[in-house]
Amino acid sequence: MEEKMSWAVADAVDYRGNPADKSKTGGWIPAARILGIEICERLSTMGIAVNLVTYLVGTLHLPSATSANIVTDFMGTSFILCLLGGFLADSFLGRYKTIAIFAGIQTIGTGALAISTKLPQLRPPPCITSNNCKQANGFQMGFLYLALYLIALGTGGLKSSVSGFGTDQFDEKDEKEKAQMAYFFNRFFMFISTGTLLAVTVLVYIQDKVGRSWAYGICSVSMFSAILVFLAGTKKYRYKKSLGSPIVHIFQVLVAATKKKNMAIPYNLNLLYENSPEGSRIEHTDQIRFLDKAAIVMEGDFEGNGSRDPKPWKLSPVTKVEEVKMMVRLLPIWATTIIFWTTYAQMITFSVEQASTMERSIGSFQIPAGSLTVFFVAAIMISLGVYDRLIMPLWKKWKGQPGFTNLQRIAAGLILSTLGMAAAAASERKRLSVAKEASGSATNQTLPISVFLLIPQFFLVGSGEGFIYTGQLDFFITQSPKGMKTMSTGLFLTTLSLGFFVSSFLVMVVKKVTGRGDWQGWLADNINKGRLDCFYGLLTILGVVNFVAFIICSMWYKPKKPKPALQMGSVNGNGNGSSAEDRC
Repeated sequence: MEEKMSWAVADAVDYRGNPADKSKTGGWIPAARILGIEICERLSTMGIAVNLVTYLVGTLHLPSATSANIVTDFMGTSFILCLLGGFLADSFLGRYKTIAIFAGIQTIGTGALAISTKLPQLRPPPCITSNNCKQANGFQMGFLYLALYLIALGTGGLKSSVSGFGTDQFDEKDEKEKAQMAYFFNRFFMFISTGTLLAVTVLVYIQDKVGRSWAYGICSVSMFSAILVFLAGTKKYRYKKSLGSPIVHIFQVLVAATKKKNMAIPYNLNLLYENSPEGSRIEHTDQIRFLDKAAIVMEGDFEGNGSRDPKPWKLSPVTKVEEVKMMVRLLPIWATTIIFWTTYAQMITFSVEQASTMERSIGSFQIPAGSLTVFFVAAIMISLGVYDRLIMPLWKKWKGQPGFTNLQRIAAGLILSTLGMAAAAASERKRLSVAKEASGSATNQTLPISVFLLIPQFFLVGSGEGFIYTGQLDFFITQSPKGMKTMSTGLFLTTLSLGFFVSSFLVMVVKKVTGRGDWQGWLADNINKGRLDCFYGLLTILGVVNFVAFIICSMWYKPKKPKPALQMGSVNGNGNGSSAEDRC
């Protein structure tokens, strides 16, 4: 019996609900099946996003700003729906079912997009002249939106569960498997980059040279094949029981504190309720004191019949309250990273449209405009390689630390993205000067200026993503409560979502404010007649202001440190142990 239990994973079960046998479940092969889903998701989402603006402008004849907003809204929705996917996985479906269901939804979405781009009834007729273009009608746009947001829904469900279900295949208590888990994270990011690289090269080329319906059909078939491979591993996976949604726990604390808003917090903190095991308790902090009211014991806070079990919507233990405080403490850093993803959004919208007007030929081969983002992906890989092989060893010799802290990496990403927008403003200014000199300014005219002028902005922002993505992921996972890791990862992904939505909002405001009379403003339908350089300049200024705010917040923020188990009797009632962790 003891020998049998030594092969069991304590907190995992197999597909039948029995304790998972290490020799028969989990490990690299099941994890690889899960990674197959991730690479197909990246192939679909990024393959659509980086080249969609050219389809909207060139085939559906939509204005430039409207097309950019459709792309950023699509990407923003994809990431905001990660919260929905995470909630369903934690509360109802579990990660396995969530992946299977939402992968199927994305397959349907990419199939619908292939149909949308194939049937002539679902797109307007070609332009007769540059001034006689009929825009897509309501039905055509409605079908396109249906396809895009089915894909967004599928992406949201997948991203919330793929990485978590992958790590479920390794036992953290086993040193060998723990090392394999760290290796899995490296491979996970590599698969994301590989999927993106295939999307911006092979898939974009197929879209432009063979046909969009073929490219999107490939995405649909690839995801369907990945689902079959994923389902074939059902008997080999390890499944971990859900502990409930952290979102519910947070609302329980907020509701309990609100119900007791008129009560005074006791001078003696020993009177606050605590029922967590000694080893997992979190020391009380004298911050956001309003939430402490959720731990005040009142009559009727416990279940009936002499039970000592608290009613969760009326009474929360101190540890649960402190977990919510820890999440709140992340918010200033969270808010100051949103602007990076607003900058990122320009790389797959306006920068691609810039490229479509420039000379892109190498000999007889013409580079697709959407494939310029290959420099973006290359910059990510190069920056991570330089950091791993050069910066980390030098930093260790100089500072005695293995590398930059998570906040330092985020700062590096913000700096690089701001420099990228400054470079974008300069290159656009040069492109506009050439457009003025060229005869005519039709959107489809190729300007006598090399597209490689745009490489600096792609490279700087791409390098910034290499730093900020890993820094954010590290920060939100390591600085959050143990029971809210999934929640904090979702919080990180909302910065991507809000960054895209902020981009859409800025485009709308700038277009409305700068347009006067017959002049359409900075973001004209024909970018050769606008001032996109001014818009990039605005983003540069916002980046500088945001970076100052980030520095202030990071100076006030103090990283979470290991704390001794909470002994309620030793907590001083005068609250002198407070810190400045939450001043920002």
